[in-house]
Amino acid sequence: MNTLRTTFIQTDLFWEDVDANLAMLEEKISTVENTDLIILPEMFNTGFSMEAEKLAEPMNFKTFRWMNQMAKMKNAAICGSYTVREATQFYNRLYFIEPSGAFDFYDKRHLFRMGQEHQTYTRGRKRMIRNYRGFKIMPLVCYDLRFPVWIKNRYDKIKHEFDYDLLIFVANWPGPRTDVWNALLKARSLENQCFTIGVNRTGSDGTGIDYNGHSACYDFKGHAINEISEQPVIQSVELNPDDLNSFRKNFPVFLDWDDFDINV
Repeated sequence: MNTLRTTFIQTDLFWEDVDANLAMLEEKISTVENTDLIILPEMFNTGFSMEAEKLAEPMNFKTFRWMNQMAKMKNAAICGSYTVREATQFYNRLYFIEPSGAFDFYDKRHLFRMGQEHQTYTRGRKRMIRNYRGFKIMPLVCYDLRFPVWIKNRYDKIKHEFDYDLLIFVANWPGPRTDVWNALLKARSLENQCFTIGVNRTGSDGTGIDYNGHSACYDFKGHAINEISEQPVIQSVELNPDDLNSFRKNFPVFLDWDDFDINV
């Protein structure tokens, strides 16, 4: 199987300024070469804003078209979340868009009540797993990281298949809780026997909350395989499915995982 080259963009964001953020990110993406997947932070076009009425876009509008354009330009999938409107409801929606134009989306399940997100947005009710270039990928959003039951990988003992190989978390995760971010990313890798990537922002938002990055990629043993930074940075990490499959074969914890159902 081929490796998957992933590139994440850790950056400051312009508060509630879609045009400025898309222009800034396009400039950064233009410098990326030879990658399969580009990952942006949560609400990458506005910052973590509760002004959904003002900022939300309908399906197939400016930001969606921009993501499509970036995917085609770099021949790489791109994912990240932003505010989307459907009828009278708002969603913190992550899109995964491939260079072919094929796409899927995930609506953030766990809404950050300490920031009143649950009073503005509608929570998601289904996981999204994308099979892309030999990897099964499940992207999630920020606060979802704290909820291992929703995230839990599964193994089909009849088909001999896992739900996914790679977890992705896009986030606006505040600096004071960096230790929690680091610990949970590592834990999600270990308990699900998968690669895990967390992409966070830097800088300060319009409400005075500070962010210090710490975007990271962890392997199935919980080892960080990138250099973790608190500054704006573009990093690429190559993931080898043979390494993952070998570890799963030699240390088959998944055969003892508990079965369960989730009430959506």
